[in-house]
Amino acid sequence: MEKPGTLGLLIHDYRKAPAFQDLAPQTQSDYQKIFDYLRPITDTPLRRFDRPLVVRIRDKAAASKGRRFGNYVKAVVSLLCAWGAERGYAANNPATGIRDLRRPKGAPEANRPWTDLERNVVLDAAPDHMRPAIALMMFTGLGPKDTFTLPRNFAKGGEIATRRAKTGEPVFWPMPAPLADILDKAPIHAAVTLCANSRGTPWTLSGFRASWRTLRIRLEKEGRISPALTLYGLRHTVAVILRECGCDERTIADALGQKTIEMARHYAKGADLRGKMRGVVASFDAELAKRRTKIVNPD
Repeated sequence: MEKPGTLGLLIHDYRKAPAFQDLAPQTQSDYQKIFDYLRPITDTPLRRFDRPLVVRIRDKAAASKGRRFGNYVKAVVSLLCAWGAERGYAANNPATGIRDLRRPKGAPEANRPWTDLERNVVLDAAPDHMRPAIALMMFTGLGPKDTFTLPRNFAKGGEIATRRAKTGEPVFWPMPAPLADILDKAPIHAAVTLCANSRGTPWTLSGFRASWRTLRIRLEKEGRISPALTLYGLRHTVAVILRECGCDERTIADALGQKTIEMARHYAKGADLRGKMRGVVASFDAELAKRRTKIVNPD
């Protein structure tokens, strides 16, 4: 039984509330990892929480599990305290105004965008059974998890319609020409998912990562790609290309199925983004064609 007035009771009550229950399953899972990390201090009275304590919690998490994890711990503590302050658990939110830890100067950028040349090199070198999944991430901005679980019947008529597992936001993409061509030529399989491994069964995240690591290391040793390419970097790549096409941030958020408090103010529940996204992907497809031409004819 959680003690009254403690962090543990706040977490317990928050998890039972609609604010948590209405989150997408992936987001609930991500938050639960933070709650599990905080378990050793759940007996701490909320009256002891102030800005210096939250900073120490953030810094300790960063020291043990990395800067991004530390920042995420701070963010979850902040939303917990904000929820609790509105309901009388605490007088205020002690995490308000605390900044994220910045990436050390000179440290490699996590999930950096891929260059045009790297994208083409990887597609050319990828085995046939890996190419559809890589192309799906590369030309739609879907993350790895959403890519490997995408049912084949969610891609039809030259269009992909799904929802992000993490946010529950709709994602609609008419297929750019390169993606449509790769999927048309993909090995035939009987899996319920659009992409399948060499055995014709759905990819697991760990299985694809192992195959990707082998391919990436080989291309790095051959000097054909630079180090630090990640699958999630393809999501960043799509965002960069869309921005370079002149798309505004709201459009990019719609394209990637992103959801934040600020974005939600402009998002109408049940809105049909199909007309908007057909125009967006037409621009994206045209930009890809120009980039391919530059690589083939560098002069």
